[in-house]
This record gives sequence, structure tokens and C-alpha cells, in this order.
Amino acid sequence: MTFTTRPTLRGTFGMVSSTHWLASQSAMRLLELGGNAFDAAAAAGFVLHVVEPHLNGPGGEVPAIIATAADPTPRVLCGQGVAPAGATIEHFKGLGLSLIPGSGPLAAAVPGAVDAWLLLLRDHGSLPLRTVLEPAIGYARNGHPVLARVGDTVNTVRELFTEHWPTSAELWLQGGEAPRANELFRNPAYADTLERLVIAAEEAGADRVAQLERARTTWRQGFVAEAIDRFSRLPHRDSSGEDHSGLITGDDVASYSASWEEPATFDWHGHTVAKTGPWGQGPALLQSLAVLAELGDPSALDLTGAEAVHVTTEVTKLSYADREAWYGDGVDVPLKTLLSPGYAAERAALVGAAASYEMRPGSPDGRVPRLPLLVAGVVGDASTGEPTVAPDGATRGDTCHVDVIDQWGNVISATPSGGWLQSSPTIPELGFCLGSRLQMFWLEDGLASSLAPGLRPRTTLTPTLVLRDGVPVLACGSPGGDQQDQWQLLFLLRHLAGGQELQEAIDAPAWHTTAFPSSFYPRAAVPGNLTVESRLGPVVRDTLISKGHQVVESDPWSLGRLCAVSRTPDGVLSAAANPRGMQGYATGR
Repeated sequence: MTFTTRPTLRGTFGMVSSTHWLASQSAMRLLELGGNAFDAAAAAGFVLHVVEPHLNGPGGEVPAIIATAADPTPRVLCGQGVAPAGATIEHFKGLGLSLIPGSGPLAAAVPGAVDAWLLLLRDHGSLPLRTVLEPAIGYARNGHPVLARVGDTVNTVRELFTEHWPTSAELWLQGGEAPRANELFRNPAYADTLERLVIAAEEAGADRVAQLERARTTWRQGFVAEAIDRFSRLPHRDSSGEDHSGLITGDDVASYSASWEEPATFDWHGHTVAKTGPWGQGPALLQSLAVLAELGDPSALDLTGAEAVHVTTEVTKLSYADREAWYGDGVDVPLKTLLSPGYAAERAALVGAAASYEMRPGSPDGRVPRLPLLVAGVVGDASTGEPTVAPDGATRGDTCHVDVIDQWGNVISATPSGGWLQSSPTIPELGFCLGSRLQMFWLEDGLASSLAPGLRPRTTLTPTLVLRDGVPVLACGSPGGDQQDQWQLLFLLRHLAGGQELQEAIDAPAWHTTAFPSSFYPRAAVPGNLTVESRLGPVVRDTLISKGHQVVESDPWSLGRLCAVSRTPDGVLSAAANPRGMQGYATGR
């Protein structure tokens, strides 16, 4: 029998998997009250703002992919905020910057998460807003047992808070001390913010849709937008080492709206895999699947052996090189060609017996690829995939995830992130801070992901929905920044091609590479890097070294934070969650 850390859950009523047990159980409560998967996911999303504040927040963003019982066609919910009207390359260059800072108000995109959750509820939810927000309001007002990692994060940025961000110190260093693990932590200002949204919604009358539209308007044009406008104008220290004012105005918040759009899809091994469009990194996973299909039967890959580690790593390098050259918002991304069999065959031919140390974007449709000038010669430390926070607040890879499927077949995969407690100073009357997603733009003209007002940064957030014969069968995702689609690739290979159960596929040893420019400040690359969990063993490690990989052994249970839910044709629901970090949990019945 294959060892797993916990069982794959099975039932017929509903299943939830998220990166925090309180979010999972809050979502399950909504299902028990008669709500659907979308009510449940939104409840989890707002609870995650409270209980994982170092990983996401109301000032951040959330992309999601859904399918409904009435229409199984996947749709993308885009809750990725855009660059403010004043966010131009010229503005940053005028400040003497060559990179957008990794922290501070200057790096903030327009918040997108809250409007996206409210839009989801308006169009596909079934319960009143008060019911959906009740768990989050309760945990914010009455307290929740705080994670040890929250206190660790606060201590890391303690000097930044005490010397430069006094409003953050007031919230997170009460009595001069960071929150201690498992003690009750309260955020009454955020509870008040949510309560004001509920009160405004209920003033619109009994109609649920009207209530949610009123809540959206209150957020975008009322007291929240006004507070963001006032606070963003104040200069604060950022990771550049200087004090800068933010660029977001109340008009930026008012003009933004979350939206619905078509996904990018790829047919692979009898399944259709759906991702966000190339304004995010999601299609890189599809490209990896396409190239692997050209290299042979994916079910024949021995994912315990060195050859499979080598091949998946080299394929990832090619896909992410294309991500860097071609993906972005507001540009003509040749996605059809990038996912075509002919192009995949060209890329597959580049996978050799030895590790590549080059960035090798392709030339779809004969186009000449262009990479950022700063990529040349930029080398950083190999990442273990763990969320990292610098003393200046710059953060890499911190994110959450939630998947929900209900008894009727509604399903959602969502990856909330941004607005971390350490990303920007706390707006005191709101109880949260802005995000730092603009750091994923380049301050160089003519690139696929060059900064421009109104564009979405090329986010790393990448939920996944999988269909078979047009019916949704799987939702999954993972935190992890640039590693998200690398870890999801291994999971899909193991589960869809290899036949492993959800929990078995999640628990199996993981690896990734950082041989491409990081999406996070200071945008470093580590050519040749291959980070592996030590559970792969010395024989695999030594073989990979002989192939030229710069192998970094990580702790045995350290890479990957996957969540997943699934459904069989006869209605059996399943769920599993990552045991690494002892934080993610699945629940259901």
C-alpha cells in the first residue's frame, strides 16, 4: 500500500480544500447552510484575509476558474487589479528606479480581490452577503488562534514597522510584541470594514443581487476608496531604501471592476486543462504539457527517477522562457501557436541529455523573442520554494488557495494573494494594507510585460480546472509564486496520467527550478538550478548532478502546497490537501 500522510476524503455532499483549516471549515459551514460552492469559496476567501494575513489580504487579488452545474463550460474570474493611471515607466525612472520596489505603496496595483469575490457571489452565489461574511467578521472581531508564521513575519519586518510604518506597528506589534503562536489575534478595524459593507448592502433592500451591487459600489466608490486615496498619498519607505508615495487614487479604485473571461485550454491525455489567459503564467503549464506529450506517453514517466526529474525540469525552463518573452496583458500573445503541436515538437527537440543553462524562448510565427535587458547577468540565490520575507518587506511566493465542489457539480479553483501584512503600511481605518503586485512589471519599453497604466501585471497566480468529456472532474492549485505551475505539473502527471489518488499525488516528492527571472523583486535568476526534496534520495541527486544540474537539496517535506477536489461521473466527491507546513486541510462529507 502506498504511504500517504492522510486519506483522500470522499463523500457526496461537498468537498473543500484550502491552505488553512479555518477557511476550509468556514466554507464547509456555508455548504451545510444550503449554499453552493461559490458561496463557500467566497466565505473561505474572506476568512483567508483574516487568518493568513501574511499570505493574502483585501488589498490583494484573486484569479479563479469556475464551472457551474447548469453550464460546465469553464470561465475565468479575473480579480487581478491593474496598474494605476499614474503608474508609468517615466514616473519610476524619474525616481531613479530601474525596478519597481518589492514593498511599499509605490508597488501597489489596484485591489481586485474583494470586488472579484462580490462579483462571484452576485452572479453565482445563493446566500445573503451577511451569511457569507459572518465567519470572517467573527474571526476578525473576536479573534482567531494566530499562526506562528504570522509572528515570524512580523518580527522579520519589525524595524521597518517601528521606524517607518507606524500604522502597521500599531496593529501588528501591540504592546511592542509580535503575535505569539496560537494566541487570539483580533483585527477590529477590518471587522468594521466588512460590517459596513454588509450594512450598506442591506440598505439596498431584500434583493440579493441588489445587495451585492451596493456592496461593490460601497467598496469601489465609498469609504474604502476614499481611505485608500488619502493614505496612498503619504510617503513611506519601500524596498528601494527610499520613501515614496503611492500612485493609487480613489478614481483608480472606482474605475476598476473584476471581470469574467474565457480560459486558455489544452487537451491532454484525455482531459481538457483550463487556465487563465497569458496575463498570468497559467499557460506555461499548458505549454509544458504540450511539450511532454511530444516526448512520449506521460503515463510512462517514472516520477521517482532522475530522468523524469531532468525532463520535466528542462521542459519547464523552455515554457518559462516563453513566459518571459511572450506573456503579458494588452499585447498580442501568440498563444494558439505556443500551444500548437508543431511548436511543441520544436521545443521538445531542445530537451537534451544535459541541463541547459540558457534562456531559450522560441520564435512562434517567426517572431523574434525579446527578453528584459536586466536578465543578463542577474543571478540570485536558489529558492527552496518556501515563502520568504526580507526585512524591507519584499516578499516572494506568499499566496493562498481554495478549491470547492458541491453536490450539484458546481466547482471553483481560486488562488488569493497579495496585500500581505508586510507588503505595504496598514491603512488604519480599514485594517488592511495595499499589495505589491506591480513589481512583476518591467520598467523597459517594448516587452510583453512592460508597465503601463490600466494593464494587469503578469501574475504568478494560477488556479486550474480540469474537464473530461466536457464535464469538470478536478480543481487544484498551489501557493508558491513561480513554482505554482511547476508543482501542479507534477501533480497532474501523477494523478491524471499516473493514476495516483489525490493525496498520494500531493504527498509525493517535489522539485522545481529557478533558472528563469523571478517574478518578484529583485527579479533574480539562477541558471542551472534544480531544487529537490531530499526524499528523492542520493542516487537520483547524484544522477542529476552528473547531468549538469546545480542541485539544491531542500528539506524532505518542503516543496509544494497543493489543494485539490474532484468528482467522478457517478457523483463521488474527493478532496486532499498539502501536509507540508501542517496548515492546509481538506474537509467534506
